[in-house]
Amino acid sequence: MPTIDTGAVRAWLAGLQDRITGAIEALDGPARFLEDRWQKAPGEPLQGDGVTKILEGGAVFERAGVGFSHVRGPRLPPSATQHRPELAGAPFEAMGVSLVFHPLNPYVPTVHMNVRMIAAADACWFGGGMDLTPYYGFEDDCVHFHAVCRDALAPFGGDKYPRFKQWCDEYFFNKHRGEPRGIGGIFFDDFAEGGAEHGFALIRAVGDAFLPAYLPIVERRRAMPWGERERDHQRVRRGRYVEFNLVWDRGTHFGLQSGGRTESILLSMPPQVAWRYQYQPHPGSPEAALTERFLPPRAWI
Repeated sequence: MPTIDTGAVRAWLAGLQDRITGAIEALDGPARFLEDRWQKAPGEPLQGDGVTKILEGGAVFERAGVGFSHVRGPRLPPSATQHRPELAGAPFEAMGVSLVFHPLNPYVPTVHMNVRMIAAADACWFGGGMDLTPYYGFEDDCVHFHAVCRDALAPFGGDKYPRFKQWCDEYFFNKHRGEPRGIGGIFFDDFAEGGAEHGFALIRAVGDAFLPAYLPIVERRRAMPWGERERDHQRVRRGRYVEFNLVWDRGTHFGLQSGGRTESILLSMPPQVAWRYQYQPHPGSPEAALTERFLPPRAWI
């Protein structure tokens, strides 16, 4: 395995999970995360352990999941070797934190964040990012989210934000619908530039920027009044979120292909979803503005 202190990476990831869940509990009120510690049974193809934390039925968050996992396997699955064919079949070690928050209020956006490390043979690479999926568009929310992402990446070079923003726009895209999942953010994968310590510093910067990027948006929108019209639109748009996660997301595919823990892999699923045949918001409505003005990739800052 590569020369990086995997114990230090694990400790930071576990601490990140605790910091984020603590902040969300403080924001939500009386609701608390259920902590589910798990360990793969001896004899299973994938070995390791993790902690899944899930909050459901909160005052702000209908469902919020934050998962930490650290696993080892005898061979890398296809989703991890499509860019590194020379490592096909190699034993591997992977660890990371992944979260998805589904707020109750349709004016508060869903958010996703992930930071991870994969090691195999003498190679080590990192990935992650964060992206915002609103149901109703607000310019200041989009600008704020992207500005925090930009500032987090600035110490690593001025090329990183525009490069990772474009990567995010291209990755979180429902190809079968020709439609972005949300308003983007940053995304990177297979990152090994500058060595392992540089990659570790990069995911630390991204993980530490998550709460400043998201919580001010929640605070601005959480008290906005909403009704069944907004709720119905939210459910339909959540359906597009599910479609992306199951059809296109490499992280979901990696977990399922490698024999990961299904409940933890699918913690990103929203609790209530709807599909409408040929759903089209009324022209000129706030619902139509989402797909017309906010989802098409653009320079927010």
